[in-house]
Amino acid sequence: MKTYAIVGAGSRCTSMFALPISKQFADAARIVGVYDPNYKRAELLQQKCGGGFPVYKDFEQMIVEAKPDVVIVTTIDRYHHEYIIKAMEMGCDAITEKPMTIDEEKCNAILEAEQRTGRKVTVTFNMRYRPFVVRIKELLKQNTVGQILSVHFEWFLDTSHGADYFRRWHRKKENSGGLLLHKSTHHFDFINWLLGEEPVQVSAFGSLRFYGPTREERGTRCLTCSYKSSCEFYFDITKESTRDLYLECEDVDAYYRDQCVFSEEIDIEDSVSLQVKYSGGALMSYSLTAHSPFEGFKLAINGSEGRLEAETFHGAVGPFAGEDINRLRIYNRREEEISYKVPLVLGAHGGGDERLLNMLFRGNLEDPLQQQASSWDGAMSNAIGFAANKSMREGNSVLISSLIQKPKS
Repeated sequence: MKTYAIVGAGSRCTSMFALPISKQFADAARIVGVYDPNYKRAELLQQKCGGGFPVYKDFEQMIVEAKPDVVIVTTIDRYHHEYIIKAMEMGCDAITEKPMTIDEEKCNAILEAEQRTGRKVTVTFNMRYRPFVVRIKELLKQNTVGQILSVHFEWFLDTSHGADYFRRWHRKKENSGGLLLHKSTHHFDFINWLLGEEPVQVSAFGSLRFYGPTREERGTRCLTCSYKSSCEFYFDITKESTRDLYLECEDVDAYYRDQCVFSEEIDIEDSVSLQVKYSGGALMSYSLTAHSPFEGFKLAINGSEGRLEAETFHGAVGPFAGEDINRLRIYNRREEEISYKVPLVLGAHGGGDERLLNMLFRGNLEDPLQQQASSWDGAMSNAIGFAANKSMREGNSVLISSLIQKPKS
């Protein structure tokens, strides 16, 4: 039985960690405290989990009094490093939501603190646990395409999921590092993990042309907007799923969950494209579109013995309109096309969340595919985003070694 303290009591924390610990993992894990600068949100989390642990008004007080084995960090991204480092300095391990952090300075500080304290940081990359993705990893380990030479990876966010990043705190780089950190860190870790190589150089371009101040008919937030009846991006914060967690907590911190996606203050990109060179010689081209009519991804891996293609989409339009389906094919040098049927798995993030949680809270499980991600895995996925942001700012390619220093063993 391990004990856990939580910092950051938003929706992700509630669904991903707090409720599962309180229910299906209650025999192996126990929450001993929660802290959030918005005390109403922390109290709501406490109520949803049955009230079996206290709410604290100070993070360090929680660590001293609750004495957790592990601190789970699910705050706004810009604060991850503060709580991860303080938790380790106070004798706890840390589990952090992705991204581990938002810039190279904070990342290096986390790596230094982990080595200095002897504690452990685990990053929750649930994509590594998604059964469809696991099958891709297994096929590559079986040498089905030989030595990997290049990767082409395209990710699509639709205008429901994608737009949400532009109405929340993620819309400012000072909070999230942009979508190349907050969202794409999943994708970069996925490729790093598939290749078994580390990124060494990045070149990137990005733009904000769909969201941001692209239309005159806009307000400050949806709740009070004069155009709510005609705007296709209207978000109803009064609905049950968001009212209690956000609308009724606004008086504490003035955080508005329904900010306008066409605001002038948005400074993150909605379209990005980048190139990555890897330590073993593989090359990756990657693009992210945050305003697609459908959602999903297309992946192609070219190797010395063939090509792997994987794709999954969902939505009312698009390649698999109205269907829930994954497609996975191998084309080899013998002119064969081999299709693999990977059964759909229910659960959040394609079944990845449940499997990740089982690894985290049951522990002592075999991990032949090295799915549990370390701080260095988090740093290497982050580093592509750091380098891409710098490349976009400065207009040149960026060496990862100029940003991240690997601690001496």
